[in-house]
Formats: sequence, structure tokens, C-alpha cells
Amino acid sequence: MKEATGELNMTVITVVAIAAIAGLFYAFVWPMIQRSIVQNTCNTMGNNWTAQETTNGQVTAGCQAAKSDNAGGTSWQCCPPTN
Repeated sequence: MKEATGELNMTVITVVAIAAIAGLFYAFVWPMIQRSIVQNTCNTMGNNWTAQETTNGQVTAGCQAAKSDNAGGTSWQCCPPTN
């Protein structure tokens, strides 16, 4: 019985550790990956274009919509350099 309890505890620790790593990835790494992808898209539109995050799909005047994440409601736009 003690062995089964020990194995259960180790399983719980493993599941919690995997969930913690997944949470850190989703909170910190995934936004950087998304921004990098959108920035590469903006670079194809011209030199020094920048990726900017928007909400609800609103695009600022002079900018172009780049990517929309329908699940999270996050939209990106590419804006030309300001002179």
C-alpha cells in the first residue's frame, strides 16, 4: 500500500510540474513567438515597419491588419515607420 501511495504522489508531482512548465510557456514564450511571426510579416511590407498589438480588430489609420487570433481576440497590425 505504501508503494502505491508513493507512486501516486510522484504522479501528482509530475502532473503539477508539467502544468507549471506549460503555464510558463503560454504566459511568456508564446507571446514572444507570436510577435516574432507578425514582425516578420511586417518586415515584408517595408523597411522598419513594426508590429503592434490591437484589440477587437481595430486598425490604426495608416496601418494594415496583419494577423488575428480569433480564440483570444488579439489582433496585430503592421505600421509604417514614423518620420
